[in-house]
Amino acid sequence: MKDSIAALRGLEKQLYAYQYALSVMEFDEATAAPADSADGRAAAAEVLSRARFDLLINDDTAALLALAAEEAEDGQQAAEVRELQRQYDEICNIPAEEYAAFASLTQQAIPAWAKAKRSNDFAAFAPYLEKIVAARRRQAACIDPNRNPYEVWLDRYERGLTIARCDEFFATLRKTIVPLLAEIQKRGCPVRTDFLEQDWPMDAQRALSANIMELWGLDAAHVVLSESEHPFTSGFWRGDVRITTHYMPRDMVSNLYSVAHEGGHALYDAGSDPALDFTVLSGGSTMGLHESQSRLFENYVGRSAAFLRYLWPTLTDLFPAQLAGVTFEEFYRAVNRAEPGLIRTEADELTYALHVMVRYELEKALIQGTLTVAELPAAWNAKYKEYLGVEVPDDTHGVLQDIHWACGDMGYFPSYALGSAYAAQAMDDLRTTLDVDAQLAAGDLRPLKNALSDRLWKYGQSREPQWLVQSLCGGAFDAAHYTGYLTRKYTELYEL
Repeated sequence: MKDSIAALRGLEKQLYAYQYALSVMEFDEATAAPADSADGRAAAAEVLSRARFDLLINDDTAALLALAAEEAEDGQQAAEVRELQRQYDEICNIPAEEYAAFASLTQQAIPAWAKAKRSNDFAAFAPYLEKIVAARRRQAACIDPNRNPYEVWLDRYERGLTIARCDEFFATLRKTIVPLLAEIQKRGCPVRTDFLEQDWPMDAQRALSANIMELWGLDAAHVVLSESEHPFTSGFWRGDVRITTHYMPRDMVSNLYSVAHEGGHALYDAGSDPALDFTVLSGGSTMGLHESQSRLFENYVGRSAAFLRYLWPTLTDLFPAQLAGVTFEEFYRAVNRAEPGLIRTEADELTYALHVMVRYELEKALIQGTLTVAELPAAWNAKYKEYLGVEVPDDTHGVLQDIHWACGDMGYFPSYALGSAYAAQAMDDLRTTLDVDAQLAAGDLRPLKNALSDRLWKYGQSREPQWLVQSLCGGAFDAAHYTGYLTRKYTELYEL
């Protein structure tokens, strides 16, 4: 190995160590840290973020990247240089103090958001969000002053995504979703849901979580499940992935699909080729690709008739009193019903994209400066009335429901809808060679996981995102697979 590549690997491992420490801190904040511990954590995050920034952004690193680009001897080494150069280029024009202060800000904002959500007090969170929005505008101007600031952040989460492409994608979805939902509501075909809201024992819910993790093939020696206000996944490295869920005593289904969703993320993070360990290439690529895996396992597996029929005996064993008198068909229809609601994470597949569209339009307006933080709750409520036809009763069930803005993740939300669409196309293509329904009916996810590993997981970030999208989807991305899936599923479910 040439000296420049050895030096590059040393730099990558140092950067990894700082990021590991920051990630552990974030996971601890959400799962175990005392309620009023944010100030000390924020101070530590600022120091660690500044150290990581200084390690990457300096003349020596710039020279090393240039030399390593010339001396890379194989595709992986070239990819490591490419990804490190991309990281360098993204933040090199952001002042070091600004970069470090933002890490401190989000460490303070996240517990402030959680407290505000619990107490329905948007005003308490608003000052933090105002600072986050202002910081993201400044940073976007540093990264690319000639580009729409919101588009800068879209590109960060989904490489190559533009506002124009995003607008076109959502317009395509809207043309299918709105009339299909209207037809369902017009027909008034009832779905039994009375049994969903009742007392579901916590011990049985935790046993169900363990069962889903086992079925997904998540190795307990490397993947752990904890609890948090908002379910999430932290992939520290291939051998250490943490996922969380949020148990609700009167809603077992929410936990079931939270674990299924986060488990999909975990499979992707844990599926990188070991040769990528401790390099910038380890773990998932874009957030759209990441969400394709979580949405695939949550919905295309977890809500499928084939898999639910396999899971049904387990559910009735764990919840005999709650599911007494409930048929499999009634349960299947209940967890797949199309019913506009308030909460994105509990939304059905048909209306889910409408929840994402609300957030896309609002965060775009915030970053572009056409909407203020003070105006956000009213704008949120108005869009929920317009898009989903529901009245928002309070900010806890409205503008405060998601953690993403507290984390500074402006531009992330479109990834959820894109990921759902990637997954639809991938499943269409996989079905040409796999008998997916028969395998799911047998509880055997190995063929599907092996295929996803071959198409996506093992590559980590070693290939460009557009190559990975085509590899996963089996060809150029086409949203028609997603709209076709929604049309087929809900036409059959509601006998339209």
